[in-house]
Parts: sequence; C-alpha cells; structure tokens
Amino acid sequence: MIKLSNMFKSKTNIFNFSHLYHLLIFLGFTANLISQNLSSTKLNQRTIKLDYNNTTGKLNTMFKECIGAGRANEGLRADWQQQLAMVKQDCDFKYIRMHGLLTDDMGVYKQDEKGNPQYNYQYIDVLYDYIISVGMKPFVELGFMPNYLASADKTIFWWKGNITPPNNYDKWQALIENLVAHFTERYGEDEVKTWYFEVWNEPNLDGFWSGTQDEYFKLYEYTAKAIKNVNSAYRIGGPATAGNGWIAETINFTNQNNVPIDFISTHSYGVKHGYLDEFGTSGTILSKDQWSVSADIINVRKKMDNLSKQNLELHYTEWSSSYTPADPIHDSYHQAAYILQKIKQTGTATNSMSYWVFTDIFEESAPRFTPFHGGFGLLNYQGIKKPAYYAYQFMNKLGETELQNSDNCSWATKNNKGDLQLLLWDFTNTHPGDMELNQTYYIKDLPSKPKEKVNIQLSNLPKGNYSLEIYKVGYKNNDPYTAYLNMGKPNQLTKLQVTQLKDESNGKPFLIEQIKVNSNNNFNKEIDINENDVLFFKIIKK
Repeated sequence: MIKLSNMFKSKTNIFNFSHLYHLLIFLGFTANLISQNLSSTKLNQRTIKLDYNNTTGKLNTMFKECIGAGRANEGLRADWQQQLAMVKQDCDFKYIRMHGLLTDDMGVYKQDEKGNPQYNYQYIDVLYDYIISVGMKPFVELGFMPNYLASADKTIFWWKGNITPPNNYDKWQALIENLVAHFTERYGEDEVKTWYFEVWNEPNLDGFWSGTQDEYFKLYEYTAKAIKNVNSAYRIGGPATAGNGWIAETINFTNQNNVPIDFISTHSYGVKHGYLDEFGTSGTILSKDQWSVSADIINVRKKMDNLSKQNLELHYTEWSSSYTPADPIHDSYHQAAYILQKIKQTGTATNSMSYWVFTDIFEESAPRFTPFHGGFGLLNYQGIKKPAYYAYQFMNKLGETELQNSDNCSWATKNNKGDLQLLLWDFTNTHPGDMELNQTYYIKDLPSKPKEKVNIQLSNLPKGNYSLEIYKVGYKNNDPYTAYLNMGKPNQLTKLQVTQLKDESNGKPFLIEQIKVNSNNNFNKEIDINENDVLFFKIIKK
C-alpha cells in the first residue's frame, strides 16, 4: 500500500495535483453556469386544447382546389405525367392551370393561303385526356396568341409565347368558340360545366400583354361571347392579373357593358418588389410583413363585396413565396411552414389558392442545369419531394370535420372513421431583411433554433387503443436540399444520389407509439419544436 505522504514528495506530483484540483473547481463552476443559462432560456410554452366532441363543421379544403404547371407542351412529357399522377394521389388537387395552351408548339391554329382558319386539337386532346384520366380537371387559361392571329412578334419566355392582341378579334372569337365546342363534344356538357375558362395571364404586365387595358377588356368580351355562345352555363373569368390588379376595373367593365363574368382571378407573391423575373436574374427579398399574400386576398374579397359582386367566386390562380423560378426558398425547409401559415391566415376569403407550380419541369427561362435551382415545383426534375410537397400532403390527410381550435398555427380534424389528425407548425421568418437577397441567404445550410414546447391536450377521446404516428418536416427532416448541400451541390445527380435524396425525403413517420385511452377520455402529449418545423399527428383507432 502506498502511503499518502509519499505522493507529495515529488515537486512534480505536487504541481500536477494542484492543477487537477483547480481544474475540478473550474469544471464545477462552468457546469453550474451552463445549468443556470439553460434554465434561463426555457422554451416558450404553447398549448393546444382540443375537445374531440367540439367541432366547427366541414373542413375548408380550398387549398387543394387547384395547382399550377408551367406550360401545356410540358404536359406531353412522360416524367411530367408521372409526377402529376403522384401529386394527385398524395395531395388530391382538383384542377390544374398552365400557360401556353394556344401557343404554336401545341399546333392549334393556322390559316391556309386564303386566310381560312384551320384548327387542330390533337396535342390538347392528349394533354386533357391524361389530366382527366388521373381524376383532375383543367382550369383553362386561354393564351397565348397563335402566330397566325398575332398582331406583332413580341414574345415572352424561352419558348416564345406571343403576347400581342389578335390581328382579328372575330377570328379569335371563332377559334375560342370552336375549341370550346370541341371540348363539349369530347368530354360532354356536364363535364365542361365544371371547368373554368380564364382569359389570358397577367395582362397588367407589359411582359405578358403588349396591349392596353382597353384592349384586354376587348379580348375578354370577345372570349366571353365565344364561350357563352357554346353554353351559357360555362364559367368565364379574369383578369388573371399580377399583384391583385384591375379587380375593380374588371368588375366595372363587365357591369357597365353587360359582359358575362363568373369569377375573378388574380395572383400574389410574398416578396417585397416586382412581379416578373423572366430569366431568374433580378433577385428577391422575402417580405417581412407577417400578412403578406394573405392580407392581399382578404382585401380583394372585401373590395369585391363592396362592388356588389358577393356572388362572384375568387380564385388566386398563382401564389407562392416568390415569383421567380430561381429562388432557393422554394427548395428550403422554410417553405413548408410558409405555405401553411399563408393558407391558414387566408381562411375562407378565396375559393382557391393555386400554388405555382407542382413540378420543376418548367422551362420559362429554358431548361435548368442543376437538380436544385430554386424552381417553383413541389418536386424537382427527378421527382424528389421538397418540404413544400409535404405541406400539401399533410393538409390532404386532414379529416373531413374540423375541431374547434384557438391555436392560430394548426388544424385539428377527425375523419368519418373516428381517427383524429393534428397539423401544427411554427413559421419564423429568419430572412435578414434588406441586407441580403433570397438568392444568397437560402442557399446556405441554415440550422433551425429551438422555438417552443407544445403541449397538446385532447379531451373526450373515446376510450380504447390507438396508434399514434407523428410526421415531421424541418431542418434535416424531409429536407433534401440540405442533404444536397452536404453532398457538395453536384451539378448532376447520379442514380445513387437520387436514391439517397429520395430516402432523405421519404415522408415516413419519425415516431410511432401505441397508446391507450382510459376511462377519463383524455390524451396529452408534449413535444419540442424548432423554428419552421411542421408536425403532423395521426391518432388512429384500432
């Protein structure tokens, strides 16, 4: 046995022991400071109280009424069609809207040497037959101008959509009337009565319409006559403007000139400035206004009601966080919570909010050269599901009946089987503001910070055994863009990398539990969430 006194005979031993002693004191002091710091930065408490028996009625599902796509010709591609079928299955959109139905790459219109019109709908038939085959309907945007009818050669986009007024309005009307009669013959009157016909796209922007406002209203009048000549019950509307423009002017024009109108359509995006970025080079800044987009929609509805047009439907036929197909927020995990926040804020003010668009197979500024480039889509080229995809998939999984819920960032529902669903999120706008563009901010690896502790309190749940499934979207959870950054941002993906990214964003539950509800009929769950997390709960009765 070594005597304790022998340990202190060496000068070196005394020095080492002294340092060890002070090190232990320092570590204890540091641990105490860390403990104090953690206790002083406790997560915010958020409570969601729900009563299984306390309902508010049928869930408003305007969020899945319509989805956008780039242009009609892209819809002839096999990969576009495969992606649409998947989106329909998972998100259940009812309608799809796209540009370029009448552009020359769809082979719709030409004239013989005597100027007689010649019509051809073979490409449109292939496209619309497919859309209907997967259980969707066209939201028919009528544009752009066939070259034989164009008054000038001004175009937009890589695919050269002609944006000029017709050189002969009677021939334009004849084309539309013939096209709608063809739809009636092919799909039946009852089916076409359920469609929407929208005149042009964003005519208040010089990039999309080279004519004046009066010329647009003339185009609208001739188009409305053509459609109503085929069937007075078919629905016609517009003005499909950017930035909520021309609403009062359109309503006043149709009132004063006795021109039919069945719905108003317009667009809104959540960035601070601008409406058109054809080549994706302008740069954008996400608005810090917490009511961006949603306040626009609410105000337009109020404006329409004040103009004695309460019975007109209102459709936002384009919306998103940003209007450019080169904005990395579209790829970011922030986008999922953003989508849910804006739709929740909007409430019942609009009949539809058509997200722009469902796929990155989108060639306004030509084919893109990288798999993630800030494209509008819910899916990228390879069919990798972005966080935005899951926002719509989770909403589609909500039940038919909404529960009363005072929490502003969640929906609680139950379905006809008695299962319960809860979709909750945090939206925190972390963008630094005017000092930085989206194009440099959202391309970074952006870890999320802890935000709050959510306490879910559910009462009157029928007793019995249940399966609880929790799904999550957030930083590194169904977040393929961050995984792509960690791969080194390859310009082209190998098959293995595509498989890896699809596995990263596979949408599987991150937690499954078996729970038993006893005679007190209560269920409580507490969970921590980070900034911009999205959580979807399914409580399934066994």
